[in-house]
Amino acid sequence: MAATSRQSKGNGRPAARGSAAYDRKLESILRQAAAVFRARGYHQASIRDIARATGVSLAGLYYYFCSKEDLLYLIQRHAFETILATARAALDGISSPEDRLRVVVRKHLQFFLEHPNEMKVLTHEEEWLSKDRGREVRAIKRAYYQLCFDQVKQVAEARRLKGLNTRLAVLSLFGMMNWIYTWYNPKIDPDAEGCAETMAGMFLHGILGGVTTIRSGVMDAASPATPNGHETASRRRKAAAVVTLNGDASRKREAVSERSSAPEIRVQL
Repeated sequence: MAATSRQSKGNGRPAARGSAAYDRKLESILRQAAAVFRARGYHQASIRDIARATGVSLAGLYYYFCSKEDLLYLIQRHAFETILATARAALDGISSPEDRLRVVVRKHLQFFLEHPNEMKVLTHEEEWLSKDRGREVRAIKRAYYQLCFDQVKQVAEARRLKGLNTRLAVLSLFGMMNWIYTWYNPKIDPDAEGCAETMAGMFLHGILGGVTTIRSGVMDAASPATPNGHETASRRRKAAAVVTLNGDASRKREAVSERSSAPEIRVQL
């Protein structure tokens, strides 16, 4: 993990930037700094607070970052890069669209439950990044959003869910997952895998059952049965026309959605 920034190794010399020892120390600093930011808030926290929490001198800290805003940027960038890389690696070799979606949900929840301090910082402190750094972090978030969007889209295509608004579906999934750090209680709630299985199951049941119900409702409303229990040919044609028009409109919305940039999502990726 690269950084703009002295912590000593056992021989008293700082670890070389880019080395494994450097990366491990920087990651440790980022995790403890996130805890300080969560407890005190970004503006109230000082570099001295972080030095006390990490046991690293002020001069040592400035070897790894050059300012408090630089530290906030590193926390954000490292977190989102880790989430994205972990999801990509976990998807390798999995072909089933529904299994791929379950994997993404599981990895997302695992990271959130293992990094609650980072999650609060990502949610509440992003606005303090400079324009250029904020743009860089948002680019990583857009890449992750697109990865998740693609998984939902693949499920929709495999199940022929022509009426599904994929953007709305994936943002609803993020809404269900992202706030877990605010209510999760390990004493009574399942582990990340258990939570992921439940959430993924609810989501898949909703989009698979929900879209079918909507499409059936359109058909029923457009094509009431005749007294003898059979639809007339005319009503069947009208029903088909309604479904086709709805499908065409949905596909147009999907195309616009894919061409446009991902929405601005704080941690609500």
